[in-house]
Order: sequence, then structure tokens, then C-alpha cells
Amino acid sequence: MRVVVVGGGAVGASVALFLKRLGGAAVQVTVVEADPSLARSSSALSAGSVRQQFSNAVNVQMSRFGAALASGADDLLTIDGVRPEVGWVPGAYLFCAGAAGAPVLQANHAVQRGAGADVALLEPAALATSFPWLHTADLALASLGRSGEGWLDGEAWARALGAKARALGAVWRPDRVTGLPRQGERLAGVQLAGGGLLQADAVVNAAGAQAGALGALAGLPVPVHARRRTVFMMTCPTALPPTPLVVDTSGCWFRSEGRGFIGGWSPGDGDADPDDLPLDQPDLAQFDDHVWPALAHRVPAFEALRVQHAWAGSYEVHPLDHNALIGPHPACDNFWLCNGFSGHGLQHAPAAGRGLAELMLTGRFSSLDLSELSPQRLLTGRPFVEQAII
Repeated sequence: MRVVVVGGGAVGASVALFLKRLGGAAVQVTVVEADPSLARSSSALSAGSVRQQFSNAVNVQMSRFGAALASGADDLLTIDGVRPEVGWVPGAYLFCAGAAGAPVLQANHAVQRGAGADVALLEPAALATSFPWLHTADLALASLGRSGEGWLDGEAWARALGAKARALGAVWRPDRVTGLPRQGERLAGVQLAGGGLLQADAVVNAAGAQAGALGALAGLPVPVHARRRTVFMMTCPTALPPTPLVVDTSGCWFRSEGRGFIGGWSPGDGDADPDDLPLDQPDLAQFDDHVWPALAHRVPAFEALRVQHAWAGSYEVHPLDHNALIGPHPACDNFWLCNGFSGHGLQHAPAAGRGLAELMLTGRFSSLDLSELSPQRLLTGRPFVEQAII
């Protein structure tokens, strides 16, 4: 079986890794990546955070597998006895809610606990005791991860997944896909900018924020859109202890990073959020318009918060339900989708790659049932909604 994976970031590398791990010599895997350095990839430009606090059990379980690999609790990525360094920092998410959002946190908490996540609900008094630097007067409830959460170096993570895939026999090809020629109802392979057709029995779309553009090359709609997200590196003259990743009621977030903090703003459903904005132009106005007012309210010491640096990365949005598409395209059974993660692809990459490999090689999921993420829901328009989106 000849498989071409388009995209060599964390998701594409994971697909390649598990295709080789499960299929061995019977599967020939070629990964086509236009930017082998990964310097401008979503993996490298993300905040690199891993959480278990989702509203759907399958997302919780996918994160648990990713955290086990990233933290070294699972040695699957080890090569010749050496475990890769991915910059894992144990940490926690703290989701804050006012009165209107408290029932959602409670419902999510029940799902998370049922899926094995180590999480706790904190009422305002307990929240103020645990985090005295936090303004809690307008909060009704918060959810805190007690273990299994943290952050990592996204680029190192993607490289570690790719290195293991190559150690198992996958081949990386630095090139850009310019066409997806069809032979009847199926794809024949991928046309490369460098010339020639790379023939394939199956093509995997792991192109992240460019997944929609890749599908368009074959006339196959993939409703995934590239949205720019700006991350601010900030400092504060008032010393604070290391903070969790705090998700504020405003849609803004922050966490400790070295001697400072990183943070940003996630536009809501009613906010203008255009596609394909240039990544070399971070939206600096977001700091004054959204981030600073919200964070200064939530953390009084942040009244003196100052931006030191900012960067932008791509966020691949699947607007139907903000959940991944994992499985064959409804209109082409050898065009496999592994995209649309809407911000949680970095942490879900290993579980998604493992699941897609199982489905491609055996026709079913064996380690974790990902059938709720099937692209078939694109035909019905029935969403599988994830409530905990950042």
C-alpha cells in the first residue's frame, strides 16, 4: 500500500508514524512537506499547550494519550534508547466562569471525570485561596486540571514525531503539492511543484490550516479555514508565582512563560474573524482592545502589563462544530482527512494519527473509537459540538 501524507507537522508526522508502526513494510509512506524547517508551521507557532478539559469524552481521551507521550510517561517516541526532549512543562488549565457559564463547567466536569481526567471544580472562596492574585468577585466557578496538563515546544514535538516515523521507515519529501489528479472516482496521487506525479493508493490530507486549499485541488470540499491568532509575550513588574493557563470569561487567556507571560484573545461567534490574514503581521491592536483590559480586570497586578514581543500563527477552524475531521472524504474513499482540529491539533495529533492509521489499515478503530469525528457528518450537517474551545 502506497500512502502519501500531505503535511509534515505534528498531525502528518503522527499519521506517518502509526502507519509504519502498525503496517510495517507492507505500507510505503511518503510525507510531502513544503517547509521542512517547520519554522512557519502551526506546530511551531502555537502556544504548545496540552489540556484534558474538553466537553466531549473522545477529546479528553485523545489529550490523555498525547500528554502521556509528551511527558515521557509513554516511551513510544524513544529511538535507540534515547527519549526526545520536547520541552514538556507540567502545568494546568484554569477555566473561569461567571454565573451563566457555571452550568457548562459542571457538565464538562462530569464528562471529564468520566473519561479519567484529574480535574477539580473550585468555588470562589477556594479559588481566591489557591490563587490570591486573581480577582474572583465576578466568578461563580472555575475548573482546574490537577495533573496531565502542561505545555511543550511545538516545533520540537512535531520533529520528535517525525523522527520516530522516519526511524520506522517513513520518507520525507520536501516539496509542494500543486495537484491531486483523479482516476475515475479516486485520487491517482499527488502532483509536485518539483515535477512529476507521486503515485498513491491513498492520500492523507494533514495540511492543517491549508486543508481546504488542498482539497480544492481535487474539487473536493474540505470546510477548514485558516484563521490568524496573535500570541503576546508580556512582562509585569509585580512578581507572581507560576500561573496556570487561565481562560478568562472574556475569551482572553494567559499563562506563565519563563520570567513573563504569554497570552491572547480568542474571537467569539459574533466577532469578525476573517480567513487567511498574513502571519507576518500580528494583530497588535488586540492587546489594547481586548487582552490588556480583560487581564488587568482578572489580575489586578496586570494593570502594569507590557508587551515585549508578539507573533501570529494559523488556527485551522472547522466551523461546523470545532472538532476534527478524521476518516475518508465522503466523496472520495482514498482521500483521507485528518484536520479541522480548531486549536487542539498539537495535543491530539498522536491519537488522531493512531486512529486514522487503524482505520486505513484494518477498516476500524481499535485503540480509541473516533467514529464521532467522521467526515460523514459533513453530509448531514449534524455537528458534534465541542464546547471548550479557546
